[in-house]
Parts: sequence; C-alpha cells; structure tokens
Amino acid sequence: MLATRLVSSNGRLQVVQRGSRLVLVRGIFDRRLQQTAPACLSNARYFAHSALRCKTMLTRLPEHKEEEDGEEAGRRAIDNNNPNPVISLPGGIAWPFSNSSAMDAALTTLVGLALVFLGGVAYVSWYKWRVLDKIEEAFAKGYDPALELATHVHSGKGDDPDLSYAEIENMRRKEQGRVDSIISGQEVGHYYLMIGPKGTGKSTMILEAMKAIEAEGVSVCEAHPDLEVFRLRLGKALNFEYNEDTQTGLFQRRDPREGGPALDIERAFNKLEKVALRCNKKNGRPLVLIINNVHLFPNDASGKNMLLQIQQRAESWSESGILTIVFTSDDVWPYLSLRKTANRMQVLSIADLDYPSSMYALRKLRKLTPWKEGDTPETLSNTASIIGGRLSYINKVSRVRDMVDMAKALLEQEKAWLQSLIGLIKDCDDDVMDEQKWSACTWLLLQEFVKMRVEQEKERDERIAAHKAAGKLGDQILEGALPLPVIPYHRCRTLMTRTDFMEELDRINIITIDTEMGVRPDSMLILQAAREVVQEDGFDELLQSVRDRIDEIESLHRTRELTFKDLGEGDLIRLAVDKNGSRRLEMDSRPI
Repeated sequence: MLATRLVSSNGRLQVVQRGSRLVLVRGIFDRRLQQTAPACLSNARYFAHSALRCKTMLTRLPEHKEEEDGEEAGRRAIDNNNPNPVISLPGGIAWPFSNSSAMDAALTTLVGLALVFLGGVAYVSWYKWRVLDKIEEAFAKGYDPALELATHVHSGKGDDPDLSYAEIENMRRKEQGRVDSIISGQEVGHYYLMIGPKGTGKSTMILEAMKAIEAEGVSVCEAHPDLEVFRLRLGKALNFEYNEDTQTGLFQRRDPREGGPALDIERAFNKLEKVALRCNKKNGRPLVLIINNVHLFPNDASGKNMLLQIQQRAESWSESGILTIVFTSDDVWPYLSLRKTANRMQVLSIADLDYPSSMYALRKLRKLTPWKEGDTPETLSNTASIIGGRLSYINKVSRVRDMVDMAKALLEQEKAWLQSLIGLIKDCDDDVMDEQKWSACTWLLLQEFVKMRVEQEKERDERIAAHKAAGKLGDQILEGALPLPVIPYHRCRTLMTRTDFMEELDRINIITIDTEMGVRPDSMLILQAAREVVQEDGFDELLQSVRDRIDEIESLHRTRELTFKDLGEGDLIRLAVDKNGSRRLEMDSRPI
C-alpha cells in the first residue's frame, strides 16, 4: 500500500500525496492522519512538487466521485500541459501569466518594482511639500520659541522677575519706533545691522516689537562660535530638519551634512526662499529673519565666509522685497566685514542712555519696587553718575534697597576684573613680554580717556562758574550730564603704537567702536574703574617702568652673540670698523 501524507488542507479540499501522485479530494481527513502529517502548508497557493516533477495528474479517490458537482470540478480543473499548475484554495482557479516560470517571476518582479518606485516618487513629492509647510508654520502668528522664553515669568516665591526697561508704560527708546516698523515688515528693500555695546537693549527692543505683532512673520536665530551648532539653531528657528527626518533612504543622495554646515545652511535658505515667495503672495509683506549676536561667529575665515553667505541672500531677498534679515552685534568686526560688499544694508547704532533718560528710567523702575519712598534726587543722581546709561546696570541697581551701595559694588567688580585682565607687572620676565606689551598699550589708551574726562569736568566747572556769575544757572547743567569721551580710531592707533589690539579690546568689552570709527570706553563703569587705577600714586612710574622693561627685552632679542673658538690664554682678538671699506674694494677691483 502506498504511503499517504497530507500536503495542504482547508477543510473542504484536501491535497495529499500518495506515492508519486498528488491527489485532490473532498472531505475531512481523519484527525489522526492530519496529526501525523509531516508537513502542512495551510495557505499554500502554488504547489508542483511530485516525485517526477513533470505532468502530475490530480485525481480523486473513487469513493468520492459521485459527490462531485460542477462548482467543485471547476475549482480542481487541471491543465495537464502546464508544468506549473496553479490552484487557489479556497477561492477558485488562478492562472499564471505565461507558460514559463522564469517569465512569471520576471513580470512579478517588474510589477513590484514599479509599485515601489511610484510609491517612492509620491512620498518624495509629499515630503518636499510638507517641508515647505513646516517652514511656513515657523513664521505663523502666535508661538515663537525666543519670544516665549523672553516673556515667560517665573511664578515662584523667590526673587522678583527681572524688570525690563521697554516693558514700562510710556518708556520707549527713540529707536523703538524704527525697530517696530522693521519687524512688522513695513520697511522693505533693505536689511539691517543693529550694533551697540552689550546691555544697551538691542534684543529687548526686538522682542517688544515681536510681542506687538505676536511674532507673525518673524523668526529669531542665535549665532554661535561653532558653525555646526549654528546650523542646528537655524534649523530650529526655521522648523527645518535638513532631511534628517525623511524615510527615503533608498532614493536620496548622500547625507547633506557630509558637505559641512555651509552646505546645509544653503539648502535651508533655498527652502526659505520658496516659502518667502509663497507668503509674500499671500500677505503682501516680507518675512523677517533675525540673526542675533553675529559677533559670536569666529573672527576668522570660516566665520567671515558664513557672514558673507548670509549677506548675499540678504541682498537678493531685500531687493525683491520677500524677506528682511536683521543682524545684531556687540562688536565692530561684523560691520567691517559686511561693509565691504554691502549695497542695501542700513546700520542702527544703539548707545547708552543720556543722563536725563537714565534718571527718568531709575525713577520709573523704582516705582515698581517696595523701596520707592526713600529715594531722593541726590541718590538717583549719584547712582546715575556711577553706572551711566547702561540699561543692564540700571536694571540691577533699581531692584535693591540701597542703589548707591549697589552701584559702588558694581564699580569695584569692574575695577577688579580690569586689573586682573590687563594688570601691569614691574620687572616682568621675557616670557610675559607680549602680554605686558598689550597691557601697557591698553593703559595708554585708558589714560588718555581719563585725561579727556578731566578736561571735560574742568570745562563744565568753568561753565558753571560763568553761569553763576551771570545768575543764569539752571537745572540743565548737571553734574553727571557729561558724555563718554571719544577718540578717533586713527588717533588710538597712534597712541597705542599697535594696530592689532583694537578689535581684541572691543571683543572683551573694554572699549567700544561705533560705525563712525569713534572709540570710547565700553561703559561708564569702565571709565570710572580706569580713572581710579590711573589716579593712584605711582601709576605713571609703574607704566613707564613696564614700557622700559619691554624695550630692554626687545633690545636683548635683537642682540646677537659672537663666539670665538680655539682661543688660548693670552690670545688677542682685534675688531676693526672700516667705514671706507666699500671704496677700497672698488679700487682694488679696478684693472691695473
């Protein structure tokens, strides 16, 4: 008796192998046979496995012949001429594409690849469309990360939140109106550079302008010395992932990051340009992209190239009126770099408040504190004369009980920092000569600022005396109303005898250089601290001794030592200087 094993079963039809034949029968097999079957393919659609592997006949057992009907016969129809018969269980008969198994496999592969290709094309198109929508959402009205952080107020029971000068009612700087029109997109055709010392209120004015329009059409990005970090920050500001969130690994080219941050930023600007064109057609006004603190870019070839790359886009976008870029900087070197190729750039110089505005700001801020009752005009005047018109310092002193003591504490901190950074060392070693040369040149410049300040006070006292004699003294002549002394840039180079120290002093906030190339102390605190140091007993002698020591070390470095070998005791060396040696050589070289 031939052995029988179950090949496939779906309840109604059973496929069994008896010897070398595959048999299709109807009915339920015995459970024991099903349990002992070595192989069961419950969902098999294709089978062509027989002992002979060619022209296998599918028949039924004789005892089931009378139960066959037309429908069941149709399901079990057999093509004896096809070496690859196909039976669909239980859904009827499914025929192959051709009479060749290789051709069927090739056609199936081609159809699958075509479906995958069309799906990939559809996904890439959808992804590109979604990228533009996400960038447009970054400029939508409502939420902006920078504005959200700036306006968030801590609700704990600790210190009072930091008071902002621009948040006070009716306290607006004269530049605030211009900044509002720029941020709201009313000024078209230019891009802008806001330059001024640290703490003068550049970022505050921008955030106040954004708050007025709920950041609609505005995005803020912070610069960073590492350009890779700046790449990520720009992507966050624009809501752009640099194709890092795509699933098109089979269809995309090499990773864009392999080209460096400059290439990634260029790709982001390409997408931003498309969004700006789309939004300009909808709203009729340009988008605004703010790049804050561009002085943090490295002051080398990489940082200047990045600044130039952004400036090229700013020129073209401002010309077409689709997007306005606003740079902010504390130092002057970005201005000098941008100025070389600038055609549509406009510069906004932000300086400290003058004396009357400082007094007014102190009064307004003190009204928001519990210690507003005990303030006198003399207290406010003394405080303003020490800290000047720097908004960050006004914020600090206005939130303490004793403003004068706080101002003096800030002055002591500034003096200690200044001496630790550029302190003079008498009889210094040659290893620190370069540092002491830089310190001596810096003190020469600060000493000149102090001399100019003394002259300003002398002229003020003479005017006060003249007004008293004429009986015309008024409140317009105030003790602290003197501006910071200014020295032209070219004269500073002459005083310091070095041209490469100016930008470094500007970077560390000892001096500040404006767009008219005027050099002044970075703040009133710097001037007051330098004045206390310069007017100390023995400072002039110390400065001169350090300069003399530097000259001695440089003289030693220029001196060359001549050594004679193989000299014994009693040997003499005679050196002669013949100033007519060249003439004698000419005479000796003449022909006789």
